[in-house]
Amino acid sequence: MQRKAYVPGLAALLVTLVAGCTSGTGGDGSDIDFKAGAPTTTTAPPGKYRTLREPCGSVDRATLRDLLPGVDQLPEEQREKAYEGTAAVTYDTDRRVGCAWSADSPDASRHLAIDVERVVSYDPAVSDADKAQEVYAKKEDDASLPPPVDPGTAGDDTGDDTAPSESASESASGSPSGSPSDGKTPNAGTATTTPAESATPLGLQPRLLDDLADAAFVDDVFVASGSAAKRRTVSVVFRTSNVVVTVRYAEQPAHSTTVPDSKELQEKARGLARKLADQLNE
Repeated sequence: MQRKAYVPGLAALLVTLVAGCTSGTGGDGSDIDFKAGAPTTTTAPPGKYRTLREPCGSVDRATLRDLLPGVDQLPEEQREKAYEGTAAVTYDTDRRVGCAWSADSPDASRHLAIDVERVVSYDPAVSDADKAQEVYAKKEDDASLPPPVDPGTAGDDTGDDTAPSESASESASGSPSGSPSDGKTPNAGTATTTPAESATPLGLQPRLLDDLADAAFVDDVFVASGSAAKRRTVSVVFRTSNVVVTVRYAEQPAHSTTVPDSKELQEKARGLARKLADQLNE
C-alpha cells in the first residue's frame, strides 16, 4: 500500500490560520479579546451593627421611674420585678430583642415597651441599611400619618416639630385625627371617640421627626371604649443604619373622665427614643 506524503509546511500554515481566526479581529472587523475575565460584581456593604444590646437593661431605673410613676409605691418584691421588665421571646437575640414594663398608680396604669430589630439583607446588591429603610418605611406607611402642611399656614405651633393642623388632618381623612376612619384601628370594634377627645393638640399630630436618627416618626392614638377608661398610646419609631427601634408608651387613666396628656406622653417617649439612639452610637 502506498502511503500519502506528510508535508510539515502545510501543517504549520494551518496552525497559523487557526490562531489568526481565534485572536485579533472578528468577522465584522471589530477587536475581540478572548482573554478578558468575567465581569466583576459589587457587593453592598454590611450593616453598621452586628449585634444588639440586652433590651431590659437598656432603660435605666431613673427613666423607668419617670415613665412609670407608680412603680416606687409597689411592695419591694413587685417593685423589683417591675423594674426588671419582661423580655420578649425571640429566636435570635442578635437579630431582634424587646422588653415591656408596666405599673399602676392611683391615677393611671402605664405601659412601656421597646422593640429593636437588626435588619440583614440577603441580597448582595442591597445593603443592610437600605433593607432596614424598607422595614422602617413599611411601619411609617402602616401608621397612616396625615400629610404635612406649610408651617406658615398651620397657625401657632405648640410642639417643636413641623406638623399638620387639625383641619388638615380632617380634610385628608374626612374625620378628626385618631378616629377609626383615618387609619387608626381601635382596640375594640365598639370603641368610640368624640372629636374633642380624639383631637391631638396642634403641633402634636402624628408626624415625621427630623431630629432623631436617620429617619423617625411619632404616632399618637387615642381610644375610648364606651364608658371604660380612655387610653392613649404614643409610638416613636426610628431607624439608625440597619437597626429599627420602636418605643411604645401608653397611659390609661383610672377615671373614665380623664384624658391622657398627649404632649407629656410624646415628650417622654421621644426622650427615651433619643437615649436608645445614643446607646446605639456608643
